Amino acid sequence: MRRFTLFILIIFLLTGLSGGGVFVWGFAQYIKPGPTVSENTVYIPEGSTVDSIANILESEGVIDDAMIFSLGVRLSRIEKGLKAGEYAFSHGISAKGAAQVLINGKTVIRRLTIAEGLTAFQVFDQLVVTNGLEDTFDVPLEGSVLPETYYFSYGDTRSALIKRMVRAMDNNLNRLWQERASGLPFKEPNEALILASIVEKETGVKAERARIAGVFINRLKKGMRLQSDPTVVYGLSKGDGPLGRPLMRADLKKKTPYNTYTINGLPPGPICNPGLAAIRAVMNPQYTDELYFVADGKGGHVFAKNLKEHNRNASRWRKIRDAN
Repeated sequence: MRRFTLFILIIFLLTGLSGGGVFVWGFAQYIKPGPTVSENTVYIPEGSTVDSIANILESEGVIDDAMIFSLGVRLSRIEKGLKAGEYAFSHGISAKGAAQVLINGKTVIRRLTIAEGLTAFQVFDQLVVTNGLEDTFDVPLEGSVLPETYYFSYGDTRSALIKRMVRAMDNNLNRLWQERASGLPFKEPNEALILASIVEKETGVKAERARIAGVFINRLKKGMRLQSDPTVVYGLSKGDGPLGRPLMRADLKKKTPYNTYTINGLPPGPICNPGLAAIRAVMNPQYTDELYFVADGKGGHVFAKNLKEHNRNASRWRKIRDAN
């Protein structure tokens, strides 16, 4: 197509046609609808020249002819306004329209959702496989990133996105710390974060979070061990994903810094990245005199005020588990 365009221009000049005729024909090519049949997303690298941009757009099927684009941009004196980035070009967009998209600089916005309860290694793995992000980075500290949806543009760095996640966690944790209930057994926000990570892993039922937080806080105040299975799993797996098998009685006796069956108080750090709901639940727990809970076989938990009642609930749960 480029050779044909150049051939036509030469014919116009050799046959003595007016420069105005050539301009009219070229302008018509510049503003006519392009070949795209649907929205087309294209990335323009930083530092691209007008000609390289034109070649990219032609090779990606956005425009018919790179030369027409280059000439149109230069004659319009807008070449310095073209911006790098990832852009969405609409169906049938003209070469002129494509240039205007690059001038407006409205790049495609991508998004990445970090789910509540992921460990630092799982967040790292998710960032590694996310297309459009660049550079290498270190695994973030456990519990340091806030699970939510983050928006970014093609070519943004993973390290910059991690910094945004950490800043979001710091800001929200400090804000909720200022709004916390009185009488909580925490000396600093990080202790609340540790317990929130345990609550996050204990239940996926929204309505239970504050109640479970209340149970754990009661146990901390009484000097009882938390005896949380997820902390045992974290101590065994070091946060590198699920354990891959059910917990056994022997696991509960293994001494790790995170095994709350063998240590007093809180583990030394979070066991996952908790969401805002879990943090709120710990900062403002439900008032209760309950000290125990166990799975009910339906996705939730049953609660008990004393060990005798809890043992009955645990026995029912074991029968449900064994039957399944």
